[in-house]
Amino acid sequence: MAIAVLAMLAAVSFLPVLLTPIPAMVDYPNHLARMYILSQSGTPDANPHYEVAWAFYPNLGMDLLVPQMARLIGVENATRLFLLLSQVLIVSGALLLEWVRKGRVQLAGFAALAFLYCLPFSWGFVNFEFGLGLALWGIAVYLLLAEGPWPARFVANLIFVAALYVAHFFSLGIYGATLGLFELSRMRQRQVAYPVAAARLGALALPALALLAIMHLTAGSVGSEGTSWFLAFKPVWPLRIMNGYNLTTAAATGLALAIGVFVAARRGVLRLEPSGIWLAVGFALLYFVIPSKLFGTSFVDLRMIPAAALILPAFCSLLLPSRAWRMAALAGISGIILLNLAVVLSVWLPYRADYAAIIASFQKIDRGSRILVGSADDHGDPPFADLTSYPMYYAPTLAVHYAGAFVPNLFTEVGKQPVRPREAVRNISIPYGGPVPAGLLAAIATGQPPADVPPFVRTWYRDFDYLYVLGSPAANPLPERLELLESSQRFALYRIRRKS
Repeated sequence: MAIAVLAMLAAVSFLPVLLTPIPAMVDYPNHLARMYILSQSGTPDANPHYEVAWAFYPNLGMDLLVPQMARLIGVENATRLFLLLSQVLIVSGALLLEWVRKGRVQLAGFAALAFLYCLPFSWGFVNFEFGLGLALWGIAVYLLLAEGPWPARFVANLIFVAALYVAHFFSLGIYGATLGLFELSRMRQRQVAYPVAAARLGALALPALALLAIMHLTAGSVGSEGTSWFLAFKPVWPLRIMNGYNLTTAAATGLALAIGVFVAARRGVLRLEPSGIWLAVGFALLYFVIPSKLFGTSFVDLRMIPAAALILPAFCSLLLPSRAWRMAALAGISGIILLNLAVVLSVWLPYRADYAAIIASFQKIDRGSRILVGSADDHGDPPFADLTSYPMYYAPTLAVHYAGAFVPNLFTEVGKQPVRPREAVRNISIPYGGPVPAGLLAAIATGQPPADVPPFVRTWYRDFDYLYVLGSPAANPLPERLELLESSQRFALYRIRRKS
């Protein structure tokens, strides 16, 4: 019965991606816009403001695959197919890992579906999701070959390390940390001798070290410099991880899951095997010592939570004492999955009209223009006061395709994306930044800028042709500077008037 329920939940869980042309995930429109640039590079439709510059660095999963798939099914469908493939890799990888470790499927499938729309995934960290799914497959294959001849294990590790480096660097780190902790646990349990364990750990690390050396010699990089900790968020993320759109739902489902695990462990029906204890302690330590922002990548520590949730079930045993216990557990996890899924659908389906409205507004923009993006609602980044507004943050970046425009918020960071702004607009580019607060723009335009105003907006009223203001409908903030062209419930489009 559990397998049948799992199959039905899986089928329903993939529906949001199938029902929405553009999934309502904050980073997704930005990634989609980049896919258009990559697919049209070298053609008459290429955007005049951007250039493609490949180098030997990671995090290129969708950048390599989507343009090739787009030749057959178009960019929008290819990008959505990549997201669906990432979800399939997450679920199937978790199932395979549990089957390899325990010889049966029991917990991992439900855990994967419960976290399928967790905060990192629902915010559109698509390359990470793809890489993590690939990492689950790599861990499973390595464990399958753990007792076999070393050449087969070495070749499999080499293949997965190379693939994970290309897909997403942090997923490679999760793969290495998991297998390293696993080998250390075997050494601690005296399942292998110390010299053998040292050799196996060295063989694990060798391909990754070789790739890093090649990257250094070829002047490649992993994102940008910059490390931030944000320690105050570390105790909070576990209560926010389950849902990227509704903090109440996230807290309720997270608490329900935590209480269920605690009760099962206290009653002795849920147990971690020794290797699982090593992994759990190792993951917890990594979560607390990893910075929140590393190599210019945000929410790094946050990504450890779904990784642990997908890996640890393979190292757990659950022995429920009666049919009533089994039915209660099945009902509980199904409720968590369906509640999160209902929230996702309640956000994604209405956004079909919102994204269609902003795409239609691009027709009022002269081709080749420069577009600035501002925000009327200063809820912070992320906007925890209203996370349902977050998927709109990068929707204006789609103008790079529909209007051949320059949008400074397009992801173009060296070491992460192979797209660069051309020299003429590089000084007003924001390779990793959200909308500029409308209050700041008004202060600059009226001659009252703060001392720390960012350089890319100091003369925004001269550098840009149009302004999108995201957020709830509001009065024109600068009637003498801005001419309203289009408005909706989530944005307003203005033409910027030049003044002598």
